[in-house]
Amino acid sequence: MAQARRKHQSAKPVLPGSKLAALPGFVAPCLALRQSEPPTGEAWVHEIKFDGYRMEARFEGGKVKLLTRNDLDWTRRFPHVAKAVATLAAETALLDGEIVVEREDGTTSFSDLVAELKAGNSDRMVYYVFDLLYLDGIDLRGSTLIDRKASLARLLSGRRNGAIRMSEHFATDGRQMLDKACALGLEGIICKRADKPYRSGRTGDWIKVTCHLTDEFVIGGYLDSTAQKDAIGALALGRYEKQRLKYVGRVGTGFSRETAAELWRTAQRLRRQSSPFADPLDTAQRRGVTWLSPKLVAQVEYRALTGDGLLRHASFKGLREDKPAKDVT
Repeated sequence: MAQARRKHQSAKPVLPGSKLAALPGFVAPCLALRQSEPPTGEAWVHEIKFDGYRMEARFEGGKVKLLTRNDLDWTRRFPHVAKAVATLAAETALLDGEIVVEREDGTTSFSDLVAELKAGNSDRMVYYVFDLLYLDGIDLRGSTLIDRKASLARLLSGRRNGAIRMSEHFATDGRQMLDKACALGLEGIICKRADKPYRSGRTGDWIKVTCHLTDEFVIGGYLDSTAQKDAIGALALGRYEKQRLKYVGRVGTGFSRETAAELWRTAQRLRRQSSPFADPLDTAQRRGVTWLSPKLVAQVEYRALTGDGLLRHASFKGLREDKPAKDVT
């Protein structure tokens, strides 16, 4: 094994742009910019957008670490996935993908994923991998997406039904791809420049276009349920603009009885006397609200924003534990 490793490390990288290097500890993810329409042109390829937790898998010496987009170690939360990653035919690897729970119709559900995590179940979870950043002594981040995906396809060859699978890409018209995704009840699509290296942050190399508007918001307060004791009836939400928390409205649907009670219990340790929002709220917006320190992040689906920037027809999907509130901008 040691001899094989030395022989491999002396070899030259095969892919243009790749280089010999040590396995990174963590790589900040490439993030997608939101657009209302897919980009056009042959430079773009398209993938299905998943509704789950973005996860970086680091594999070295037979050991696996699953890291969130903010470098939190969540390996213990996904033992089924970690076990699958450990079976890869590699000595070292760094993968980028998303952990999801699939429904029978093939769609993914963040709400179902949260429920499975709370129950301590991981058997239904699938790690869809869409990028390969490092493999056996070679840093692939400088290579083009299409070359990295080709290497990933070889690494995951034959893995179509297990806990680790490849997220396929399609070199087709973006609008047609989006229409088909929406017709199937999927979240939307991610459009990626096929000729670009892997760059951390929102560079514009990746674009997300969704069928429904879904985003993260900071919880700044709550209203008690009128139908259930010690339970949430609605949440007051905001997002940061230039480090000031701006009020964006309420979400009052999407809570199960269990979720409403659990949120209420969680909120009690964050109660405060004054509003965390930067600007004063009007009488209707303030009425009945118990203010909270802005620490919790909610994923919310909504139909649109009003001219005043308030949410319309919002529905709660779950708490996001992988994103700090200050990052919700």
